Amino acid sequence: MGCVRKRGNSWNAQVRISGWRSFTKTFQTKLDAKQWTVNLEKELKSKPLPEKNIKNLKLKDLFNIYKFEILPKLKSHKIVTYKLNFLSRLWIGEIKVINLTKGHLEQFCEDRKLVVKDGTIKSELMLIKRIVKIATNKWDYGIPFNAFYGIELPSPHKPRNRRATQEELSILIAHANKQRNKYISTIIQFAVETGMRRSEILKLRWIDVNLKTRIASLYDTKNGDERHIPLTKTAVQLLSNLTQLSDFVFPISANCLRLAWERCRNKSNIKGLRFHDLRHEAVSRYFEMGLSVPEVALISGHKDVRQLFRYTHLKPESLIAKYSKIF
Repeated sequence: MGCVRKRGNSWNAQVRISGWRSFTKTFQTKLDAKQWTVNLEKELKSKPLPEKNIKNLKLKDLFNIYKFEILPKLKSHKIVTYKLNFLSRLWIGEIKVINLTKGHLEQFCEDRKLVVKDGTIKSELMLIKRIVKIATNKWDYGIPFNAFYGIELPSPHKPRNRRATQEELSILIAHANKQRNKYISTIIQFAVETGMRRSEILKLRWIDVNLKTRIASLYDTKNGDERHIPLTKTAVQLLSNLTQLSDFVFPISANCLRLAWERCRNKSNIKGLRFHDLRHEAVSRYFEMGLSVPEVALISGHKDVRQLFRYTHLKPESLIAKYSKIF
């Protein structure tokens, strides 16, 4: 059915009819808006339903379409594919799109709260919402109403402030040196020295590293922009100690690194430390060294300064050292 709402100095008209996507249009007068909704409702009801009706369409069907049509274009396709496969196996994946209500989504949140944190639930909800919106606006599935309207989203994750202490790093590196894979120890140290993401480290090729100018170039980054990172003396020494056996500086898979990292962390009995926290540690160290925000952003690749500061937690000891030089 149609509805008309005042939006500032204009009137917004919307028509939702089962089997059709929603239609929206803005008018200068309320009369014109109402007349448009009446005419459109009559027109749609007199037409046969579009081929893409949703009578038997389930949420998991939309997830599968999204995986094949949208995901291949995204850098995060592996992670999102895993999430969608998981959601498809839950009861909510069996819900027919035409029957999806706010109550279903609220129950989904309640069930997930027993297993994961609020930030994860919010991420999953937003993923489902995005797919339903694409199905309506791009794929022309006639979803009659918005089940997400008025739903209260869980709070996002609090920014992490976990930093690796020097003692923790020393223990981690000691256990990494005992691993069969000789690259693990170097990768851990290299991550702290450069602030590079795990994916960027594993994609780094020898052709993109210049040890003389001490520059490492990244061309396939998370945000799509290329980045040229100045290497510390320690980072150069780490790379100089490696033997070039492949086009890649670190010729191991992401899964191999993940498992090796977990083994080192568990044997070190270190709690709450993730590999990504090494990037956090690196960025924080850059600020403690006195680098400016633009300089740190050049190294880390952050476009938004607010996002950059989420990774930054300075140690009071470093400020005391600076005080002693001034006062």
